[in-house]
Amino acid sequence: MECVKVEGDTETNDTDPMKSKIKDKNESCVTDVLTLDINNRLTLATTEISEEPHTNGISQENGICDSFSRTTDSSNHPPQSQTMETSHLNQHEEMETLSSESNDNDIEYVSYTSELQMPDIMKLIQKDLSEPYSIYTYRYFIHNWPKLCFLAMHGDECVGAIVCKLDIHRKVIKRGYIAMLAVDVKYRKRKIGSNLVRRAIRAMVEDDADEVVLETEITNRPALRLYENLGFVRDKRLFRYYLNGVDALRLKLWFR
Repeated sequence: MECVKVEGDTETNDTDPMKSKIKDKNESCVTDVLTLDINNRLTLATTEISEEPHTNGISQENGICDSFSRTTDSSNHPPQSQTMETSHLNQHEEMETLSSESNDNDIEYVSYTSELQMPDIMKLIQKDLSEPYSIYTYRYFIHNWPKLCFLAMHGDECVGAIVCKLDIHRKVIKRGYIAMLAVDVKYRKRKIGSNLVRRAIRAMVEDDADEVVLETEITNRPALRLYENLGFVRDKRLFRYYLNGVDALRLKLWFR
């Protein structure tokens, strides 16, 4: 608005030589500024189009400069979710390989077959639980998903057990859940727990599971190390989750 007023004032006094020179100088400055602004805009536009796409996941999905490259050549820059899916699938393939290498010759892994195995499972798991479960809790999981319950046997003795379930979560995805895992203290550090988890995961994948979750005490470092070595990631902290007042960590593993 101020420029309009200045131009109006100069147009009423064209006979004054000094004011005429000032007018010419002002017009020249305005022309230079406009030219500089146009050049800068052209330079910025060229930079945005020719700039290399960011490799950061957030920039790939939300960045302006990457939107052009994703629409022209999306095959060279897969979205972050696809990369994560491939990573977890590769981890699962590695788990199957490690499972065959780490099996002890004197340990046999069997599926749940009858109620006669229930006392051994309960006796083993109750040794390490931070809160007691009734027999109905065990029956809820094992009777509904018997194919997701595995035992590690040393002769006639049950030295390890895992209890899981698999159902629809929020009417969208098929989620597996590891409810209980225990290994006899005399048989630990022989990868029995890892092998039980691998067998449960393999059974869930064969039944088209999308993911598997579990909770464990935040102070249970051996359990955290076991699951994280198998590809689980920390998803959420649950404060005072257990009856003993200890916080829990929810861990999750994605299959797709």
